[in-house]
Parts: sequence; structure tokens; C-alpha cells
Amino acid sequence: MRSVRQCSRTACGRAAVATLTYVYADSTAVLGPLAHNAEPHSYDLCVEHAGRLTAPRGWEVVRLTPEFVEAGPSKDDLLALADAVREAGRPRTGTVPAVSEPSAGLAPIAALAEANAPRRGHLRILRSDEG
Repeated sequence: MRSVRQCSRTACGRAAVATLTYVYADSTAVLGPLAHNAEPHSYDLCVEHAGRLTAPRGWEVVRLTPEFVEAGPSKDDLLALADAVREAGRPRTGTVPAVSEPSAGLAPIAALAEANAPRRGHLRILRSDEG
């Protein structure tokens, strides 16, 4: 799943669409599509900052893509998110926590029973007591 990375420019909170990398040996700034993984020596830029990029005097800017556009979540991103939610909601089997001391007033037996109980969904309906 592609993570939503933000623009590296200070005080910019927009989504990144391009990655800027400097090749110091060639005095070149390379601006291309957003890299799959964030690298420590590259900079992610939003549409506005990628379009306004200039390089220092004597440097060349190589643009691998003539135009950058913000892309919303793809079908693959949404399916990966749904899979992650489904996986998190599955009951945990075969795991028994090590209980050295009762925590929050629970006896060790009650803590083990609670750990082995099937997990309930994290969303529930709360009814008001008004009536």
C-alpha cells in the first residue's frame, strides 16, 4: 500500500507527488515521480513546489515527468486498507500472555480468560438513556 507522504518543504502539509534527488558529482537536480520508499537523501514535493523548482546557478534540472498531478487513492490502496482492517479484526489464537502480576485488579485467571476471549469489533452503537 502506498503511504501518504507529505511535502518536505517547511510548513507545507500537502501530499507529495514528486521526489527530488541531487546528484552532486554532476551538479544535477533530478525531479521524478514519487519514489515508492522515502529515502533519507531525497525530498518529496507537492504539485506546487515541484512545479516551481529551481536549481542553484550552474546546476541542471532534469525533469523525468513534465507534469505532476495529485492522485487519489487507487483501488489497490483501498483493497489493502480493507485487508488490514479485516486482519486486525480476526481473533488471536494460540497466544497466551505472560501474567506476572494481576493488572488493574484482575486475577491471573481472569486476565488469561480475557486474553483468550474472541475480540469484539471496535465499533458499537451506544444508546442514550433518554426515554
